[in-house]
Amino acid sequence: MAEPTKYMLAEKDIPTAWYNIQADLPEALPPVLHPGTQKPIGPDDLAPLFPLALIEQEVSTRREIDIPGEVLDIYRLWRPSPLYRARRLEKALDTPARIYYNYEGQSPSGSHKSNTSVAQAYYNQRAGVKRISTETGAGQWGSALAMACQFFGLDCKVFMVKVSYEQKPYRRAMMETFGAQVTASPSRETASGRAILDQDPDCSGSLGIAISEAVEVAAQDPHTKYALGSVLNHVLLHQTVVGLETIEKLKLADDWPDIIIGCAGGGSNFAGIAFPFIGAKWRRQSPGARIIAVEPAACPSLTKGKLTYDFGDTAHLTPLVKMHTLGSTFVPPGFHAGGLRYHGMAPLVSHVLKLGEIEATAVPQLEVFASAVRFARAEGIIPAPEPAHAIAIAIREALTCKREGTRRTILFNLCGHGHFDMQAYTDYLANKLRDYAYPEHEIAMALAGLPAVAPA
Repeated sequence: MAEPTKYMLAEKDIPTAWYNIQADLPEALPPVLHPGTQKPIGPDDLAPLFPLALIEQEVSTRREIDIPGEVLDIYRLWRPSPLYRARRLEKALDTPARIYYNYEGQSPSGSHKSNTSVAQAYYNQRAGVKRISTETGAGQWGSALAMACQFFGLDCKVFMVKVSYEQKPYRRAMMETFGAQVTASPSRETASGRAILDQDPDCSGSLGIAISEAVEVAAQDPHTKYALGSVLNHVLLHQTVVGLETIEKLKLADDWPDIIIGCAGGGSNFAGIAFPFIGAKWRRQSPGARIIAVEPAACPSLTKGKLTYDFGDTAHLTPLVKMHTLGSTFVPPGFHAGGLRYHGMAPLVSHVLKLGEIEATAVPQLEVFASAVRFARAEGIIPAPEPAHAIAIAIREALTCKREGTRRTILFNLCGHGHFDMQAYTDYLANKLRDYAYPEHEIAMALAGLPAVAPA
């Protein structure tokens, strides 16, 4: 009998609760601060932007938070997701390593982002909200939220980073097909957008700028709330359904990872796969593993940023959070991984790096696309540029196993497909892409504008 290629759970095996890593942290997460008073914020400070249920999840220390039945019903459209053994890639690399990837690209929106978009739309609809505003980089989050808003009868306003708006018209069309209104950011629809354009009419945009515009819209309309696709605690919470499922699928494979890899821009994909494994280790329910967060060399918040309090947006409309940051004024170049073009990292991901539970590394663009093509030709799935960063490190580790003659188990999260990223592949195959490492002096300039926060 042939060895299995994929490992599948039944619908009845979908997790019924999300895992909250805050329950198991050996050191509590630093508080979120009000930018004016520099005191910890309370629920009233967040109420203009988020429904109460999500605010409660943001600060909860309960280990398990039940997934509502209506959310589970929609999850069944694509969950459980398959775990693949990448046997053809192993053969192509001639490695003794065992390589697995969890595949989130078969969700209706094409990525893992639906795991939180559906939950956020549900809680907003329950709170009587009529419209949700948001930002999107590559468009995967915007697509997921547009779909979820349609499911729950909500209007959706998306500010899409201008460079991605122009690079990815089909992702924009997908959002509009789901009923969203999509605007290139920075725009003249908001005061924060106009201020940016007045300074730089050709600004290509950033996630920090798009967040400012979306937050401004929500703060000025009592019927509109804001939704974020990464970074925040409740977003990372919703993504843990990925890691919880993967643990059970690995039991079917009778295997356990020595190395776990996830791409990291804001942190949702990485946390989704990694946090349940970290929690299981802390509770002594499983052996540990090397866990590697991979980011682009052109936007290296974990590897070159500073762990400090900073704004989550460019216009300084958000509270202050302690995270690895390149500075809220940082505008990365327009490389082809829009979902990883954020100046900061999720506070929880930053925290577990500080605790020494994970590693971080940065990968140049050409290696990312070379690895993506190698993977596609072996496994038949064209990955989005974002998770291709994880593929690059998985291939590095597999080749290390080959050189050393060691047989390690490598797991990574393939969080989305690349069907709307073909221009990036066209540019790579035509030798039009170049590596770009952000200059140290420009990072220093952006970090020079960090807010002054008094010691606690």
